[in-house]
Amino acid sequence: MKTLVAGDAAPAFTLPNQNGDSISLASFQGKKVLVYFYPKAMTPGCTVQAQGLRDIQQELKQHNVEVLGISPDAVKRLPKFIEKEQLNFTLLSDEDHAVADAFGVWGPKKFMGKEYDGIHRISFLIDENGKVEQVFDKFKTKEHHLVILNYLNA
Repeated sequence: MKTLVAGDAAPAFTLPNQNGDSISLASFQGKKVLVYFYPKAMTPGCTVQAQGLRDIQQELKQHNVEVLGISPDAVKRLPKFIEKEQLNFTLLSDEDHAVADAFGVWGPKKFMGKEYDGIHRISFLIDENGKVEQVFDKFKTKEHHLVILNYLNA
């Protein structure tokens, strides 16, 4: 697992959103994009992380930042998550984890003594020109949004 670092070009991708529409990273040219990878919709940690980002949308917009949440969830699971948590940003389905692989966030994990491959909870701030500006990989899920805001406000 070789995770992208600041200065790397963000991989081009197109994935289906919660409505089944194709969304490309390239369509956000001229904006910053927070691409955040999360393991599974409607689980406790992922819910807290999404709620935090939902609650700071105004501040993110002031910094010209769009949010794209990416998980290996099927498209049909995403609208339920958005509705239940009143999320105000786009969720994308990466069922074959090709985009997660491209960003270097798919790899070995351990949970309750079991080893398996899955998504590592890492976020990337992509600049207006498609380069990785910042990587966020050390945070608690309930503080993820604060780490992002602190970086943007610094």
